[in-house]
Amino acid sequence: MSRGKFITFEGIDGAGKSSHLAFVAEFLRARGKTVITSREPGGTPLGEKLRDLLLHETMHLETEALLMFASRREHMAQLIEPALARGDWVISDRFSDASFAYQGGGRKLSRAKLEALENWVHPHLQPDVTLLFDVPLEVARARLNATRIQDKFEQEQSDFFAGAREEYLRRAAQFPQRFRLIDSTATMDAVRAQLITILTPFVVPQQGNS
Repeated sequence: MSRGKFITFEGIDGAGKSSHLAFVAEFLRARGKTVITSREPGGTPLGEKLRDLLLHETMHLETEALLMFASRREHMAQLIEPALARGDWVISDRFSDASFAYQGGGRKLSRAKLEALENWVHPHLQPDVTLLFDVPLEVARARLNATRIQDKFEQEQSDFFAGAREEYLRRAAQFPQRFRLIDSTATMDAVRAQLITILTPFVVPQQGNS
């Protein structure tokens, strides 16, 4: 059986990425894929406990980064790697690019420290495709303010999110082979049309191996 594929959703809070995750999962299932959806931080019982701490407790920046990667290591060991080995497709709402964006671009932790953690935790695994949902900062903030009670990251100031978005775009330029940039200012239907255009050539060559 061939290895499954690993797809990640990325973008600053308010970019609208999570509202399209179920759509992409169903798009893939309709094409014969077994799909598992997950999220970071979280994805496992331990990861969900760490998520609660990370989203609501104040802590040292390096503690925050270390806990993010601890949750990620458990996520990989318990869910991502076994699923990919079975031939399943995994969609994760965030992965390591989020740590570079939030702890790096937003909180200004050195890129070298994040790269060291990335190389330790998953030296041989990167997403097959990363869907980066991008919107101007003011659009993202307006969406957040209109929706729900905000966690500690969502409550950050504009310069934090400006730094996070800048780092996301830098990562996209650094790794163009796996990043696909989505204009998330478009309507729901238009964004989903973008997703279909991006994913169709990615999926079709695999149909004979499903």
